[in-house]
Amino acid sequence: MSQGKLGARLRRALIGDRAFYSAMIAIVVPIIIQNTVSNVVSLLDNVMVGRVGTLEMSAVAIVNQLLFIFNLCIFGGLAGAGIFATQFAGAKDDEGVRHCFRIKWLIAIMMLVFAFSVFLLLPEQLIGLYLAEGTDPTDMARTMGFGKDYLLVMLLGLLPFAVSQIYASTLREVGETRLPMLASIAAILVNLVFNYLLIFGKLGFPRLGVTGAAIATVFSRYVEMAIIMIYTHLRSDVFPFIRGAYRSAYVPARLMRRVLKRGMPLLVNEFFWSSGMAVLLQCISVRGLDAVAAYNITSTVSNLFKVVFLSMGNAVAIMVGQALGANRIDEAKDTAWKLMAAAVASNLVMSTLLFALSPVIPQIYNTEPHVREIATKLLWVVALMMPMYSMAHCCYFTLRSGGRTIITFFFDSGFTWAVCVPVAYVLANLTQLPVVPMYLAVQSLEMIKVIIGVILVHKGVWVRNIIE
Repeated sequence: MSQGKLGARLRRALIGDRAFYSAMIAIVVPIIIQNTVSNVVSLLDNVMVGRVGTLEMSAVAIVNQLLFIFNLCIFGGLAGAGIFATQFAGAKDDEGVRHCFRIKWLIAIMMLVFAFSVFLLLPEQLIGLYLAEGTDPTDMARTMGFGKDYLLVMLLGLLPFAVSQIYASTLREVGETRLPMLASIAAILVNLVFNYLLIFGKLGFPRLGVTGAAIATVFSRYVEMAIIMIYTHLRSDVFPFIRGAYRSAYVPARLMRRVLKRGMPLLVNEFFWSSGMAVLLQCISVRGLDAVAAYNITSTVSNLFKVVFLSMGNAVAIMVGQALGANRIDEAKDTAWKLMAAAVASNLVMSTLLFALSPVIPQIYNTEPHVREIATKLLWVVALMMPMYSMAHCCYFTLRSGGRTIITFFFDSGFTWAVCVPVAYVLANLTQLPVVPMYLAVQSLEMIKVIIGVILVHKGVWVRNIIE
């Protein structure tokens, strides 16, 4: 085949028409806006806590990493029902979506009970995992105190977070992305304002430091929950799945079994993946609290630049999932590759921006110069790896859209625990490798995951309608 013909085939396979990109933009842009605003405010929050002190920033980073496990478990727990809800939406089956909505509630309640039990019984043990031996005893005690204060308040925000995710995920699955975006933006602005007032004690409010940051976050989550619930119920004509959703808790036993069969691997996956990320931070913490603070800066800043490919994952789940539910199999395959190409292309731009701005952004933090220097180098690593992250992310959501949850489990958390965690543990505990090359070595493993993902997507193991 000539190079010209090969190039033409690749363009047809990877580049969509105007209708395709219009549909993609309608889904992705509201999610990008929501995630961008959220991450900008998270960055500002992080800077405000950082201005209180490096120990406070490290304590908040540790607790947020622990809460991140709960957050992702909620996402994973709801995702199984979400796969079915998306395909029911594609088939115009409102009753099916309603049953999935109820299943999400049942799953969320069980997860909330478990999370409260763990965090209330074991706060010191969990935070203590990140306080490296050799740390100054005074610094260790202060970090532990800041962390416990922050955690106890943040627990009050678990319920509204879970409820918001139940509603927002279902709305996205039926094609509504604007309402979750607007509710999130309103909550984010509330969080930003009250962070400023309560962390620093402005306009007559008490100066509460990290506790003030936690109060602001919890309050904003109740605001988000109220907005999204009230509007959804007021517009039941637009969102018919909500009609009668609370008249009973009935769910067909067959559907419940199918959701649990598909969804349990996703819940387990998110638990093991997020706990794997927590272990990776623990490995970084072996290099001291300064490394934790630098990683916190890196994570917060890089999330702002990752919004495009993270949002593209939602587009894959919705567009591919609905095509599968409507039995448009060839369209589903075509859509998956075009979305993957769009994600990688857009992230080449974002990674270039991040690489250029990496020396500048850490300077806004009120922390030690060497912490800012480490953060800059870690951000360079993230910038280099972002196209790989976007490929792996789209492969994950493509495999998940067809209900291949066992495969996604091994692809995601299985890879993390079988490859990334052992490498990180060995480098952290059995070598003296500095934190930056250690981080680069672990992140470079993502290339192996991308190769596996592309092979699985190409083989089409994910292509199936699961609601028939």
